Amino acid sequence: MTWANVAEGSGFGPANLPYGVFAPAGGAARVGVRIGDEVLDLAAALGDTVFARPTLNDFMARGRDFWRETRARIVELLTDATRADHTLLYPVGEVTLLLPIAVGDYVDFYASEAHATNLGRMFRPDSAALLPNWKHLPVGYHGRAGTIVVSGTPVTRPLGQRKAPTDAEPVFGPSVRLDIEAEVGFVVGTPGTRIGSDDFAEHVFGVCLVNDWSARDIQAWEYVPLGPFLGKSFATSISPWIVPLEALTEARVPTPPQEPRPLPYLRGAEPWGLDLTLTVHLNGHTVSHPPYAEMYWSPAQMLAHTTVNGATVRTGDFYASGTISGAAPDQRGSFIEMTWNGTEPLTLPDGTRRTFLQDGDTVTIDGWAPGPNGERISFGEVTGEIRPAPEF
Repeated sequence: MTWANVAEGSGFGPANLPYGVFAPAGGAARVGVRIGDEVLDLAAALGDTVFARPTLNDFMARGRDFWRETRARIVELLTDATRADHTLLYPVGEVTLLLPIAVGDYVDFYASEAHATNLGRMFRPDSAALLPNWKHLPVGYHGRAGTIVVSGTPVTRPLGQRKAPTDAEPVFGPSVRLDIEAEVGFVVGTPGTRIGSDDFAEHVFGVCLVNDWSARDIQAWEYVPLGPFLGKSFATSISPWIVPLEALTEARVPTPPQEPRPLPYLRGAEPWGLDLTLTVHLNGHTVSHPPYAEMYWSPAQMLAHTTVNGATVRTGDFYASGTISGAAPDQRGSFIEMTWNGTEPLTLPDGTRRTFLQDGDTVTIDGWAPGPNGERISFGEVTGEIRPAPEF
């Protein structure tokens, strides 16, 4: 129980307590925790100037013991009726939610077997759907940290080169196959290198929702031989709330069976699969329910692979799961899969049809995980509206 106003089924009760950065009207940006439909001002509530800063980075850098201590203090404050102080709370609708972290490096993975298989079947119909390395290591690429934006930031349609199979030469212009990728992201709190799978929780602070916007036509022309570039680097949206790993104890599940058995550096004593359910909405209509529990590679294995060669992760580094797709058609996390590369258009309840995104479209992804005593742990949402490409 809490003295704060938390509606039943809110998903933002004391079992969750996700962190974010907010600015009250006329005030400076600072760190807060969401409780119900309000934000607890941590600098005022706990009296520590580390929370009076415009990102979570300094707080995260203090390490796991301090994260645990802080969470315990917040729970104690919010559940002790004698310490009730509503002046510490700001309505979510009356503050500005900001990008919660200063992002260092950004890596995006490709960890869904269903997603990788679907794309393999589309583009390599006469070959094996999965490439030979896929079940031996978490495939990923280095993205552009500077274009990670907070939910609600408009997404401008990107420009670039594209070449359809029927084109004699490449052309330049706005992407005509703009897509989403429903993903989950992981925020590094403390630095490290050669991090073993069992040390994941010592370094990763928390989890958020991600939409890695993708220009499929630009990507298709540019990605050979070095991988994604302009088709991926124009915008990646993240939710404003970072759910701490401690809130996800009830959500931990084994990964799907991994055959062949991973090499030793990718094995861990405890599983780090997560039972997270996402929902994708296009212009207010639900179009998909991607299940994170079906992801082949765990976030612990992704981090172990990222650092095994000696690469160092730093406070604020960020990595994402790659598109989350399940085995069923209504569990696909991208429009290229939902419409099978544009050959099977979606018909929405209002009668409109889509293959890829049009200007003015709004995509919202929300998500939740199981919590204690049947509660839900909400991740909030990540949303973005497509704006027309600029004149060039």
